[in-house]
Amino acid sequence: MSVLDDTPRSYSGALLAAIAVALLAGVGGLIWCTTLSSRLTTAEASLVDAKDQNKKLAAELRETDARLKVATEELGQSLGLTQKQMEERAQEIVRREEADSKRLESAQKQTAQQVAAVSNDVSNVKTDVGGVKSDLGKTQTQLATTIDQLTSMKGDLNGHSSLIARNHDELELLKHKGDRNYYEFTLTKGQKKPVGTVSMELTKADPKKNVFNLTVISDDKPVTKNNKGLNEPLQFYSGKAPMLFEIVVNSVNSKNQVTGYLSVPKDAPVPPTVP
Repeated sequence: MSVLDDTPRSYSGALLAAIAVALLAGVGGLIWCTTLSSRLTTAEASLVDAKDQNKKLAAELRETDARLKVATEELGQSLGLTQKQMEERAQEIVRREEADSKRLESAQKQTAQQVAAVSNDVSNVKTDVGGVKSDLGKTQTQLATTIDQLTSMKGDLNGHSSLIARNHDELELLKHKGDRNYYEFTLTKGQKKPVGTVSMELTKADPKKNVFNLTVISDDKPVTKNNKGLNEPLQFYSGKAPMLFEIVVNSVNSKNQVTGYLSVPKDAPVPPTVP
């Protein structure tokens, strides 16, 4: 009897457990349904409110459109324009703004390109300037070396020595030296010629012996230089504060003509310019 009595009791326990689970599931489902229903109600209320707001906004928009239309009509009437003309003008303004925007964008691009080109040119110029400086330094060095190679001769006045030029090219080198001014001349026998601030006159020339005679008129006083040779510095003083002037004849061209140059200090008076 004990075995038979235990079997029904085991079935009753399993049944109770199943019923409990079912009850919990039912309660949970009920709670979930209640929550879902509450959320649905809230959502429906929000939707109703949104619809009401949309209705209000639509009404306000219609009212704004109506006011804008009235204002546009009044403006058109005041300007003597129809609605179509107003719309055409509005479209024209939009087209102009779009065109201006495109032009501005194009101008900005063009300006950027020009700035880039200028920057590139500046870089090239800097490179060129560097090259020019280098070349200038070399030229100055070569010029100094060449000037050092010029002939130094003693003059006919107190044995004062100075650099002389034996031809036009060497004279250009002396001009670059920059410490004196030079005036080239060609003298014809019997003709008094102004050179710088003095005057000169050739009185004799011998092309075979390369000797000559000439007279310098300085400060209204004649200075005679006789039996002088080529490339010999002929020196004399001139001016209120006497300064040393030099004449160098480079060539006796004929019995009637010689060529050379006059050398004067840098701060000596200069001849007046002919207007």
